[in-house]
Amino acid sequence: MQDGSKILSQLNDRSREVFRRVVESYLQNGEPIGSRTLTRAMSEPISAATIRNVMQDLELLGLLDSPHVSAGRIPTQLGLRMFVDGFMEIGTVETADRQRIEANFAAGSGEVSSVLDRVGFALSGITQGASLVLMPKHEAPVRHIDFVSLAPDRALVVLVFSDGQVENRIFTPPAGQTPSSMREAANFLNALLEGRTLSELRVSIRQQMEARRQELDTLSRELVESGVALWDDHGESYERLIVRGQSNLLSNSDDLDRIRSLFDDLERKRDLAEFLELAEQGEGVRIFIGSENKLFSLSGSSLVVSPYMNADRKIIGAVGVIGPTRLNYGRIVPIVDYTAQLVGKLMSDRAKG
Repeated sequence: MQDGSKILSQLNDRSREVFRRVVESYLQNGEPIGSRTLTRAMSEPISAATIRNVMQDLELLGLLDSPHVSAGRIPTQLGLRMFVDGFMEIGTVETADRQRIEANFAAGSGEVSSVLDRVGFALSGITQGASLVLMPKHEAPVRHIDFVSLAPDRALVVLVFSDGQVENRIFTPPAGQTPSSMREAANFLNALLEGRTLSELRVSIRQQMEARRQELDTLSRELVESGVALWDDHGESYERLIVRGQSNLLSNSDDLDRIRSLFDDLERKRDLAEFLELAEQGEGVRIFIGSENKLFSLSGSSLVVSPYMNADRKIIGAVGVIGPTRLNYGRIVPIVDYTAQLVGKLMSDRAKG
């Protein structure tokens, strides 16, 4: 595949305009555009035959493709990449969009996960794509832990953090748990807290379990071990990927197999770290088109993603929008960027508080 910047230098003004108008038409309506239609859109009078010749040249360069023998042209993945890098005009966040995003931060109350959940819904609604918000793992010290039995095969672990946040996590406890074994397990864990974060507590628990194995009731020991496993499953760096607006992807595409593949990708929790790595490779908003996006490559979708940072300018999560390759990139890029800035400010403010 040729390099887009080198190809761009080979194009004259007429070829550039034809290319730009083909891409803009595709991004607007998703349909191929023919030479006769283009004659009415060009800035200077030009015949359909001349435009056909230019389009054929652009196709040979790998920038355009013809989905059917008699149809017009659409941009290829290389063409979209070249358009994004060399032609796209980035707009500003419209007032209505800005107000809709800001409204989810205005209250300033509730758990961070709840706020980001609302932000995800707003972002998907505004962009008509699926929104993704990757949360950092909560690293405030734990103040209290408790276990609550919900059913014979379901239990709840309640984590109260020193900054006032509360997290509830459902898991499957070992069989045969009793109220006394749950109290003993919780007492054992609370005695180890001493201002430790979950990561620090996990290390201490494993050490203490070995040293005090005989002191703990068998059921209590199994409950503690299953609780530690639950925390391990959340990963070392990232807590949760919030995905909202998947239905938008279905309404914007006729390719159900591609969308099913995308949904499968979104459900693979082991790929959360890769999602953030995409954003860490460069500051600001990044755009991944089709197979450029290793996380969603099978579905051929596009991803617009931006990292957000804490008060120390450290990347701790990411915000993104995913959809078909004909996303309105010029509009979505500033929306994603602005949302990421607000999320970063939220995280910084919560840390100070």
